[in-house]
Amino acid sequence: MTAIEVKSGISWIGVNDRTTDLFEGLWPITSEGVSYNAYVIKDEKSVLVDMAKDIKSNALLDQISEVVDPADLDYIVINHMEPDHTGVIRSLRRIAPKAIVLCSARAAEMLEAYYGVTEGVHVVTDGETLELGEHTLKFFMTPMVHWPETMMTYETTQRVLFSCDAFGSYGALQGSVFEDQCYDLAFYEQQALRYYANIVALFARPVIKAIDKLKDLPIDVIAPSHGLIWRSDPGRIIQLYQKWANYALKGPETGVTLLYGTMYGNTEKMVEAVASGVAAARVPLEIFDVRHIHASYILSSVYKHSGVLVGAPTYEGGLFPPMAHVLDMVARKRIQHRKLAYFGSFGWSGGARREITTLAERLRWDLDEPWEFRGGPRHEDLIRGRKLGYQFAMSLKENAVAD
Repeated sequence: MTAIEVKSGISWIGVNDRTTDLFEGLWPITSEGVSYNAYVIKDEKSVLVDMAKDIKSNALLDQISEVVDPADLDYIVINHMEPDHTGVIRSLRRIAPKAIVLCSARAAEMLEAYYGVTEGVHVVTDGETLELGEHTLKFFMTPMVHWPETMMTYETTQRVLFSCDAFGSYGALQGSVFEDQCYDLAFYEQQALRYYANIVALFARPVIKAIDKLKDLPIDVIAPSHGLIWRSDPGRIIQLYQKWANYALKGPETGVTLLYGTMYGNTEKMVEAVASGVAAARVPLEIFDVRHIHASYILSSVYKHSGVLVGAPTYEGGLFPPMAHVLDMVARKRIQHRKLAYFGSFGWSGGARREITTLAERLRWDLDEPWEFRGGPRHEDLIRGRKLGYQFAMSLKENAVAD
């Protein structure tokens, strides 16, 4: 896409990435893509805010050139040092050697470590301002959203918040950069939740702290480094991030994430019975086959819901490995204080329940009595499974009322 005016004197000059398969080398974006949003403020002094991954260097430089000659840039603002935001810095330093890099103190250390850049760097402090002419920048330190060097940049005259990774999402931009011109806003909101659960969820308290720090700023536009720019209702994405952060601090929504894996179909037969019980209780339900669905998509559901049902067989005396992998990712994201029930098939001996019990203790999850059945489920087993799903879901509703 060509450069797009965000506000007077401020342009989006970002690029889409539809070729990278794994964001951070870990999270699938093959079908969704991602945008690297960058911005130019053209005034008496010209500023580039944020950059892109190194594989998009030429595309980004072409975009900048539509607004200002890259060689004429006076400043380059680095809000966050992760290479998907800074990969173009070496090229820019050669093209615009006089441009001053503005970043936090921690970012300056990382700038040297990642790229060997030490000259022409100015460390900004919390609340520091920079006059550009008609525009003024103000810098706010927001550590651990989601790296320790992270900051946000606020343009005071047009009231634009360049929030970097905060308020961002997966998803390449589909012809428009603004949320009020987006034909499928629900897609980007879902991708924002997945992005949050994958990237930011571990840092709920810093997110809340950052939102509180900026609450008195008059904000007309939120311009993140990934995903849509919010200009019609910027408060919407702030409210969503506030809600998602509070899942970790105050508790999630009533709902069930049913995770299952099966070797020969025996546990899968029970999944259908359990799911029918949950549905009968009229509780929101999402079902994931962990053999085929990446943990990236599962994490957002587990993060959102108060209950987790795990159906998996015993494998060589332990938990079915694909299930163990997904639950390990949940543990790494410290998604705590959920209600859990386990069911699964075994052949000659059980064992999966031992791992489930250990995991529940590690995550401080409330575990119902695990249930294992031998071989294939009989009719009476399926009836018990449906009852298990119903009672589990009803307990979530009762807990929600009690809270």
